Amino acid sequence: MNTVQEAKRYIDNAREILREKANKEDGYYQDTKYVKMAGHTAYAGVLVALDVLLGKKGKGRKDVDWYKQQLARIDKKLLHSFVGVYDTLHLSMSYDGNPLASVATAGLAEAEAIIQWVENRTAEA
Repeated sequence: MNTVQEAKRYIDNAREILREKANKEDGYYQDTKYVKMAGHTAYAGVLVALDVLLGKKGKGRKDVDWYKQQLARIDKKLLHSFVGVYDTLHLSMSYDGNPLASVATAGLAEAEAIIQWVENRTAEA
């Protein structure tokens, strides 16, 4: 499977988790366990897509600062988008379980934009 397609699948899975498990009522998700799971899944999808573009680190594990450094060299706008996705999907949703549905919607939309950017960039290469 194409890795960018796999990244898109992560986003689809995150949406499915929210839709089927998180129990949305009046703009809020009632079960934060599934909000956390969806946030983690979507963020992992972004990393899968970025890994297509950025490749291997060398020694050690990649961390958020490594991704920021690499993206700063390539595209400042994408860097800002990544920082927003990190804050929204990874911190706010994955760790804090933010139940606000609009937060999840914004984070997932930005994640899709990053994945689309990577797909466009790798198609040109």
